Amino acid sequence: ALRSAGAWLDVNVDLVNALNVFPVPDGDTGTNMSLTMRAALAELDSNTYTAVSQVARVVAEGALMGARGNSGVILSQVLRGIARGLDGRKELQAVDLARALTEGAATAYKGVMKPVEGTMLTVAREAAEAAQRAAESGATPQETLEAALQAAQASLDRTPPLLPVLAEAGGVESGGTGLGGLL
Repeated sequence: ALRSAGAWLDVNVDLVNALNVFPVPDGDTGTNMSLTMRAALAELDSNTYTAVSQVARVVAEGALMGARGNSGVILSQVLRGIARGLDGRKELQAVDLARALTEGAATAYKGVMKPVEGTMLTVAREAAEAAQRAAESGATPQETLEAALQAAQASLDRTPPLLPVLAEAGGVESGGTGLGGLL
């Protein structure tokens, strides 16, 4: 799943870059997120793993060491929180995934000095909330991830009214687009 998410980002770098208007329209959000994810995934190649917690920890460390730009740093914090939420877990159950996504969003919010709603933080939080609801209703891990993805898309669609610069540009939040593609 992580490799598929990284491949999605690689294919959609230009799309995410084109949406980049906040905090400055520098057009590098997709590039930074892709490079961060590549660094995270490169760490997986050197070992075999017997637990989901090991994979999450290695990915989080790789993302932190390879984080590029604001979006890459926030992505690394999401992955760090996910790893923390999966600590000690051998297999991934729906409740574990929901807890990990919730911890990922919370860690990212804490890692930003002045969190702004309408950004990838909002998308992460709302996706995690949906995952939590799905897991609590008895969903499978796949169904929980699908609920998170659907909520991420719905959240992304709501970003323009939350962040006036997006409404003016006529687009959605670039980091949120990248994050939604990773789910």
